[in-house]
Amino acid sequence: MADVVVMGVVGRDLVVAVDQLPAAGGSVPVTQRLEMLGGAANQAVACRQLGCSAALLGVVGADDAGAAVLHQAQRDGLDVSAVARREGADTALMVDVVTADGVRRLFEHVPPAVLTRAEDVRAAAPLLRSARAVLVQLQQPREAVLETVRTASAAGALVAADGSLEEDRSEVLGVATVVRADETESARLVGRSLDDVTDVVRAARELLGAGPAVVALSAGKAGNVLAWRGGHVLLPHLGGPPVDPTGAGDAFLAALVVALLRGHNPETAGWWASAAAAATVARLGGRPDLDAAAVSQVATESRTARAGG
Repeated sequence: MADVVVMGVVGRDLVVAVDQLPAAGGSVPVTQRLEMLGGAANQAVACRQLGCSAALLGVVGADDAGAAVLHQAQRDGLDVSAVARREGADTALMVDVVTADGVRRLFEHVPPAVLTRAEDVRAAAPLLRSARAVLVQLQQPREAVLETVRTASAAGALVAADGSLEEDRSEVLGVATVVRADETESARLVGRSLDDVTDVVRAARELLGAGPAVVALSAGKAGNVLAWRGGHVLLPHLGGPPVDPTGAGDAFLAALVVALLRGHNPETAGWWASAAAAATVARLGGRPDLDAAAVSQVATESRTARAGG
């Protein structure tokens, strides 16, 4: 059994670095190429690196790519017992093209057949019931999302909802402990555009009223707003300009959840999340490479510097 279960897309990341994008009909040389686990696995790997055991709940194809994904996940110390292999399906593929100035273009091939179904979740019920935390990617089919959050919340797990949804919003928010969303997802969650930090803080407060204990919403270039009952903080983007922004949100949520599981208060957990995101975007590809002691140190130093400023 695992401390943390991550439900979402399980697939491959192909990361390609180029100096610049080619003009129409042209070509450019690739300066670096990486192949690695992608999707929900990035969150699970981050939790594992920060000291929690982690499992994946999702689907891969019964193809060579699916076998390779499972093999790599096991090498990373992840429990893949709840990853189904779907006959006739192609394992998901994410292609991340990054230019020298740190701008990313993401191409995704996620066939409907490798999305998680409610029956996949029911088969993994014992794993979910034993977990201390369950991270749920809300882009999965609604039946699978609802089955996951219902099972996890009934067992008393910390439920972290990642993304946005249009249907069943009140039920998911009512059982979620943590909600995280990027700029686009945040606007969808509250049903309006968010133009500045004040708007984002107001939106976070509104979402707290729907049930979650902690809400983290992107505030664009200003950073992330983290709100909880009784307070909020604007967490700046730490470190220098990103080499590749891929994986920032995954690392942020994973570190936030791990810190909360360790008993840290929301603000401290938020600085952990910012430190983990900064470490991840400082390298090519969305795969994190985190050390709990280093994350804690950067979080403490950054928080102290902000307080002193």
